[in-house]
Amino acid sequence: MKMRGIIHIVLIVIAVLVPHTSVAQIIAPSKEEVIDADSVRRAFDDNRSYFGLYKDNYFIFGPPIGSKPTRSNTNALFQISISQRLTRSVLPLHTYLYLFYTQRCFWNVLEKSFPMTDLNFNPGIGLTKPLFVKDRFIGKVSLILEHESNGRDSTASRSWNRLSIAGNIWLDPMIMVHGKFWAPWVDGENNRDLLDYMGLYQFGLTYRSLTQRFGGSIRLTKRRGWNLNYNTVIEFYYKLTANDNQYLFAQYYNGYGEGMLDYKVFRSQFRVGICIKPPFFSDY
Repeated sequence: MKMRGIIHIVLIVIAVLVPHTSVAQIIAPSKEEVIDADSVRRAFDDNRSYFGLYKDNYFIFGPPIGSKPTRSNTNALFQISISQRLTRSVLPLHTYLYLFYTQRCFWNVLEKSFPMTDLNFNPGIGLTKPLFVKDRFIGKVSLILEHESNGRDSTASRSWNRLSIAGNIWLDPMIMVHGKFWAPWVDGENNRDLLDYMGLYQFGLTYRSLTQRFGGSIRLTKRRGWNLNYNTVIEFYYKLTANDNQYLFAQYYNGYGEGMLDYKVFRSQFRVGICIKPPFFSDY
């Protein structure tokens, strides 16, 4: 997608999602509108809260956009993402040590024998620090050492490593901005040009209603080079019932590097399905 098209999408999403929000600043809203800081501190400090969700967990299915749908290009994508706190004690600077693991699978459910065409494994270990301003929880920052590969050998092998700095900041009770920057080193013999397609950093914006029933996000990943070239992900979600953590979920992907095996292949794909979200907010 050309930069003009991306700008149009960003403007449309912001115009649709943010018509009634306040000016983007760290504010002290009413108690009904803010995540209670004490409850967040207790959630991080609670020795029983070792295991939880990290990124969104979802199962979605759908066709390509801009080309004829076939049995091979209309597929399912599911993601499983968890975190495990590794220490009881709070570390210096009030940080916490976590083990992270995310797995994504592309599944051609319309083809004979239902082949899983690409599996991506993304373990990591890192320090996370929750952020508070004026007794308000505003987000967190993490330093993560990550590995990502597809578990194959020979010419189909893909792998790389990165040291990432990630941040999620609530500007007000409905708007969060997030960014992630990484120092990569590519060790895969068959994907030396991976950064040309997978990028060097990402940033985005997330909106959710005060009731947390619905929301959406846009995420841009900058590919290597001086051109204004981005991989774009747009998502919308709606909670099925007020007391559950299951959402109807729609995702649009436009760009390269959606999966590691075919990272050089351009994809424009729309999928819908079910999503389970972490507490507080999703990581990316």
